[in-house]
Amino acid sequence: MTHFVDSEVGRLGTVLLHRPGPELARLTPRNNDSLLFDAIPWVGRAQEEHDAFAAALTERGVEVLYIGTLLAETLAVPDARSEMTERILADTRLGDTLRGRVAEHLSYLDPAALADVLIAGLAHEELRLGGDRGGGLVYRLMDRLDFVIDPLPNLLFTRDSSTWIGDHVAVTSLAMPARGRETSLTNAIYRHHPRFAGTSFVYGPGLEHLEGGDVLLLAPGVLAVGVGERTTPAGAERLARRVFDAGLAHTILVVPIAQERATMHLDTVCTMVDVDAVLMYANIADTLSAYTVVAGTDGDLQLDGPAPFLRAAADAMDLDTLRVIDTGLDPVTAEREQWDDGNNTLALSPRLCVAYERNVETNAQLERAGIEVIRIAGSELGSGRGGPRCMSCPLVREPLRAGATSRT
Repeated sequence: MTHFVDSEVGRLGTVLLHRPGPELARLTPRNNDSLLFDAIPWVGRAQEEHDAFAAALTERGVEVLYIGTLLAETLAVPDARSEMTERILADTRLGDTLRGRVAEHLSYLDPAALADVLIAGLAHEELRLGGDRGGGLVYRLMDRLDFVIDPLPNLLFTRDSSTWIGDHVAVTSLAMPARGRETSLTNAIYRHHPRFAGTSFVYGPGLEHLEGGDVLLLAPGVLAVGVGERTTPAGAERLARRVFDAGLAHTILVVPIAQERATMHLDTVCTMVDVDAVLMYANIADTLSAYTVVAGTDGDLQLDGPAPFLRAAADAMDLDTLRVIDTGLDPVTAEREQWDDGNNTLALSPRLCVAYERNVETNAQLERAGIEVIRIAGSELGSGRGGPRCMSCPLVREPLRAGATSRT
């Protein structure tokens, strides 16, 4: 099957989601900070909200795939199962005795059950110890509330662990330790699941830190890469080299953003809603800058700037100007709604996007600008700091018509 994405707004055909499950129920006031959640979500309501999000997509003809299902199918492939088991057992916290017990426990699980453990984790009391045998010193000294295998509550945000650029996938390198195993799962799916046979890779785990929320496909051949809390300058440079080598883009805009949780990714302050329009956090619209990177004639990168982001983006996209739709109506409302993921929209096609219903003023701004808004609930989903774009990894978008973003 051909998977292809060359923009943020081409008609969405197929998307990868993760329905939240038991991994969210692992969150407590004791661990939510280390697992990167701002609050303890109501799991049942989060699932209802996510189901409504998925339904809004399928009702508009989008094929929805789920990581849990794909992972279970992938783990039926012996090489994939061995690879993921070895990844778990390589955890240096286990020690030799506990590592043996964990290996034995995992060996009993069928692919679906193993997928559940890889996503939801394995609690101290859930480990099968095999009769009278203990788990060794490490197991004995663990707190009963600790995890032998950590859960992955942030897997909900499928955009971060992989992003498609043309017909290549970038499996990313996540910066936060709590999320490191997510890319192992997505990498295994793309490498071993029959649907993705022959997939070409343009990035991979273990390289410099790069996250999908920082990568925007502004137009065919034009990428913007945010550099801040999660994506490093080295990650942006590595992606640029690989993208240019593969012929996937002609221009990359490297955009410094504040290294703060409120602006952890570029898509928390800017998303595309039309071929020539961005929804943007008004409080930084005039100060956001970009470095323009193109391939040099000597095989190195040619760098210009910095220049105002909106001007650099318009030039790279061959537009006179880039239309800007502001978050909120005033600085205070903008700050509130940016925190509530008001900028983090998912375009289903030009001038049609999904957004959280609670960002009332931002959604009204979009509609005044001619953008249709599909409103979804997100009071529980948003507790992990992510909106509709964060929760979705497009696999297939209709290519934009050649010249769709040109001045003509």
